[in-house]
Amino acid sequence: MRGRQRRFQIGLLLLASQLYQAGLNNIPPATLAVLGLNVYLFLFPAAPLMETCVSVQETYRLRDWRRLLLSPVHHADDFHLYFNMVSFLVKGIRLEQRLGSAWFFYMLSVFSLLVGVVYLGLEAALTELTHDQSHSMDCVVGFSGVIFALKVLSNHYHRGGVTYVLGYPVSNCYASWVELVLIHITAPETSLIGHLSGILVGLLYTTGPLEKMMKMCAGRRSQREAPPLVYGFRLSEEELRSRRLRRFDS
Repeated sequence: MRGRQRRFQIGLLLLASQLYQAGLNNIPPATLAVLGLNVYLFLFPAAPLMETCVSVQETYRLRDWRRLLLSPVHHADDFHLYFNMVSFLVKGIRLEQRLGSAWFFYMLSVFSLLVGVVYLGLEAALTELTHDQSHSMDCVVGFSGVIFALKVLSNHYHRGGVTYVLGYPVSNCYASWVELVLIHITAPETSLIGHLSGILVGLLYTTGPLEKMMKMCAGRRSQREAPPLVYGFRLSEEELRSRRLRRFDS
């Protein structure tokens, strides 16, 4: 128990050190809020870990859909949290400054949900193809799938650049795929399918229909939430029409 508590403190201290070096004033609001949510739910989880992870068995077959919301923001241990949040911090600052806080937060919300959905689809397909039920039982938590989606997006905005992986320059076009393989080799306990799901969601945004769909949904919502206002009061279409008619009658 003492060893676990000491390790717990080390992970949080390392993360606090990174935040101090970055400077809280230099972290955009959406990135800071999401990072804070992950830390808070690590300290005060919404449910036990085995009740927040996503798997075909627990989420789809048992219809426990809340796991799609809880899984990305819960972590297995302090170092899992530390590595994910440090990686997210770098990408979050860069992307939020480019996209704006409102759109970045909206994008994170969509990515968090879609990564879980894609993960369920891939694991269900593997179960059918291999007739191996272990794929349906694999249960994952953590923000790393979303981070892989952000890697794809960040690399898309810097296509001509390179990313250094283990000291070797790799074109940004292939960096996410190289990191996917290397992480699986060096840390086989991580979820290859979970990370792959993040890459696929990122590609749906950069080369597929996801960005257009998100813009359409955001446009429709803004139209619904912003009807015509006169002196601070909302007017219905009938009231506007009657006012126009009275103006012409006069």
